[in-house]
Amino acid sequence: MQHLFIQYVYLILIILALVMFANRLRLAYPIVLVVGGLALSFTTTFSNITIDPELVFFIFLPPLLFDSAWQVSWKEFWKWRRVITSFAFPIVILTSSVIALVSWACIPGFTLALGFLLGGIVSPPDAISASTIMRQVKVPKGLVSIVEGESLLNDASSLIVFRFAIAAVITGQFHMSEAVGSFFLVIIMGTLIGLAIGFVFYAIHKWLPTTPSIEIILTLVTPYCMYYTAEHYHFSGVLAVVSGGLLLSAQRHRMLSYRSRIEGVNVWANIVFVLNGLVFLLIGLQLPSIVNQLGDISLGRAIGYGLTISLALIICRLLCTLGASVFTVFISRYITVADNSPGWRNPLVIGWAGMRGVVSLAAALSIPLLMNNNQAFPYRNLILFITFIVILVTLVFQGLTLPWLIRKLKPTPVRNTIPEHIQELNIQKKIAKCSIEFLEERSNKGKNVSEHLKNLHERLKIDLKLLTEQLNSSSENSPEGGIRNFQLIYLELLEKQRTTLNKVNHLQEYDEELIRKYMSLIDMEEYKIREKMVEESS
Repeated sequence: MQHLFIQYVYLILIILALVMFANRLRLAYPIVLVVGGLALSFTTTFSNITIDPELVFFIFLPPLLFDSAWQVSWKEFWKWRRVITSFAFPIVILTSSVIALVSWACIPGFTLALGFLLGGIVSPPDAISASTIMRQVKVPKGLVSIVEGESLLNDASSLIVFRFAIAAVITGQFHMSEAVGSFFLVIIMGTLIGLAIGFVFYAIHKWLPTTPSIEIILTLVTPYCMYYTAEHYHFSGVLAVVSGGLLLSAQRHRMLSYRSRIEGVNVWANIVFVLNGLVFLLIGLQLPSIVNQLGDISLGRAIGYGLTISLALIICRLLCTLGASVFTVFISRYITVADNSPGWRNPLVIGWAGMRGVVSLAAALSIPLLMNNNQAFPYRNLILFITFIVILVTLVFQGLTLPWLIRKLKPTPVRNTIPEHIQELNIQKKIAKCSIEFLEERSNKGKNVSEHLKNLHERLKIDLKLLTEQLNSSSENSPEGGIRNFQLIYLELLEKQRTTLNKVNHLQEYDEELIRKYMSLIDMEEYKIREKMVEESS
């Protein structure tokens, strides 16, 4: 146990080094981690590390799904609900059917049931790598919202297809009416369980005397409770976590204190970073054990099957996304849609962003070794190898070419959308205006107004004036140079404040805890300024 723990400590250090290398090369870190894991798999030190599917499904998947649901905007999710649900359910089922036919046709001895099993495994795209790349390259936020929203639901639909295909292979029977009924039951009950547990944790956060530390720990426990409860009753644990996560995310400002929201973001960001890093590195480390299990099938033939399935998967997704665009134009005549003219550029980018990841590999690994009659599960090792090839091809090939494709196509934002910098200025203006109105209302009620409130009032009036001038000025006359000069000088000022605090901290009469408090406030100020500078330069 101690040796295994030390190995994982080394793996985390390797992850940090590879992510820094990826940042230097401006590549999405999942690609570098998978390739790095692939290289490490040929060393004797890490060749014995394998993925336990139960470990991935129960330990890794719930927090990763919960974090994705927490980050997704419910407003954007509802806006693109038709596109997201079409990608998550009909397209996943269609993709599984296409892969079933292709594998049945090209692999000798492969049955349609095994084909549907393979299709259910490789059909769900992994949004972590896609959204990572999209955030590095400037793309409309609507595309990122669609990809992230799709990832919340397609894992559930594909795992349900996988579950029914496993049953069909083992029993040799498949009843369509029973499968359809079970499909909707699994979806509906999984969603209801997630919402019910979400309401329970909402009540705990809202009405019990919690502290920030307790609230953050509760958010870490919540996804496991949702996932385990749903899976215990044989419903969709993935949909339970997604539905409950979306519910709690929409209520975060009502149930969490300001300190919990600030501190929780940092805790979750670091935990998710480590989990994602381990997952992608472990994918690459699986190659030797997978190759050793191929048995009688030659490595060349297995690679050929994997490349064929990968090509079919890529083409099928592209046709589905372009077909969804055509269908959207047609159906917009009868119902209201978020974008009645999506064109071909945006759907092509979404289609090319269909990289596969850890859910596919974990599903393949969870195929049982033996059937009910104690015979070996047919083609299990080949399915596992094909899944690995699909993940490698889509993640590396599509992942490396996606930024180039985005730059070439230049996907367009949805029509009637206010430019982001104008939205930001309008938001700041509305905040300043309501603040001034509030202070003037309070000052009219009382006779004595402190100098602090007067200074705040005057500062807000200056801010409102500057924001109004920025909104009214043309792009040629915009004071960007003055703003950037202010930001640079302000950063120097913050550094001088840190130097002063460090000098004060050397004096025995001052409490270091107070010094750290003001250091944290300075850090928050610098964070806001630097984030603003990054947004303006992108």
